[in-house]
Amino acid sequence: MRDRRQTLAFTDLNPTGLHMLHYLWMFIVGIVVGAIARFIMPGSEHIGLLMTGVLGIAGSFVGGFITQLFNKPADGALVHPAGLIMSIIGAMILLYLYGHFVH
Repeated sequence: MRDRRQTLAFTDLNPTGLHMLHYLWMFIVGIVVGAIARFIMPGSEHIGLLMTGVLGIAGSFVGGFITQLFNKPADGALVHPAGLIMSIIGAMILLYLYGHFVH
């Protein structure tokens, strides 16, 4: 019989480990969203991988706020989940603002 300590399952992670996986997944999705937005927008913004991830995450929040204008979020939710398309649109808005006001 195997000892329970020898088997590590996803459910065995402590809450801190689950939070870290959530943040890691959020950053990976942010990199994808930011990269797609950078690919669609004309011009070349010289930002690295870290800032591309931050752009995607921030774009997701912007997309969520835009979605909230048209659709009521679920009860008890602070922000509306944006979805991939609205996250990309939010990241494109941030790229536009970054290109025109920062540079």
